[in-house]
Amino acid sequence: MTVATQIVYADVEVGTELPAATFPVTRDTLVRYAGASGDFNPIHWNEKFALEVGLPDVIAHGMFTMAEAARVVTDWVGDPGAVVEYGVRFTRPVVVPNDGTGAVIEVTAKVAAKLDDNRVRVDLTATSEGKKVLGMSRAVVQLV
Repeated sequence: MTVATQIVYADVEVGTELPAATFPVTRDTLVRYAGASGDFNPIHWNEKFALEVGLPDVIAHGMFTMAEAARVVTDWVGDPGAVVEYGVRFTRPVVVPNDGTGAVIEVTAKVAAKLDDNRVRVDLTATSEGKKVLGMSRAVVQLV
């Protein structure tokens, strides 16, 4: 099992806030993610199609949104392998307009519980345009 080398369990308290982060998302970002993931669903790149199926515009991939949120945890702990569990509920899509600016995903997180075996549970909040886009977003992290 890989463990974190930068964050020590004894030094972490419930309520510890992780550094917040913002992640810009443009149509270019979505096309690159589609190529990397193999998810070429047109709701993620074709505005006409997205509108025809009832979406407000092109939306970011759910797994992309989930991964961006997890970066707050992996950046904090310093070792992606230290994340031993991670799950979310998708509550609202991240709408990405084709306006040259796109969207922004804002993520905050805090330690919600200290668990056995030097593990902590981190609860995350991810929003875009002031609305929560992930619910029940939680990670369990192995510390030293």
